[in-house]
Amino acid sequence: MSKATVTRLFIGSLISLFAGAVVTVGSIALAIANDVFVMNGSNIAAIEGGAFAWTLIGLAVVGVLAIIGGLIGGLVSWIGALLNTWQVESKAWFVGLLLLGIFNFGCFAMIAYVIAGPDGKDPAGTRAAQAPLPA
Repeated sequence: MSKATVTRLFIGSLISLFAGAVVTVGSIALAIANDVFVMNGSNIAAIEGGAFAWTLIGLAVVGVLAIIGGLIGGLVSWIGALLNTWQVESKAWFVGLLLLGIFNFGCFAMIAYVIAGPDGKDPAGTRAAQAPLPA
């Protein structure tokens, strides 16, 4: 998986996460503002039926699915970055990505990789040297 593919997948997953969060929070806020939830103190006791209520609940479910899709896309992009950095001669990027991902700082590692990380598919060391010019 090339760095460009990993970058697109990571950015797409971030967009999906933020869009899903906005849709979920917005639909729940609208539901609370329009008394869709019957509250018993701070607990939800029941849901007032109706088309608007079920539309808002459906939107919240779609938002949660978008968040889950973004999380899966982020995991796949992290694995792609790991596989990509494994092919580089220096293993510093691989170890950094792996450890930060294991200790739940994978988002910071992926941002650093997208900005400055190496591309393991780029044959930088295999460029042919030019023959010297005859004198």
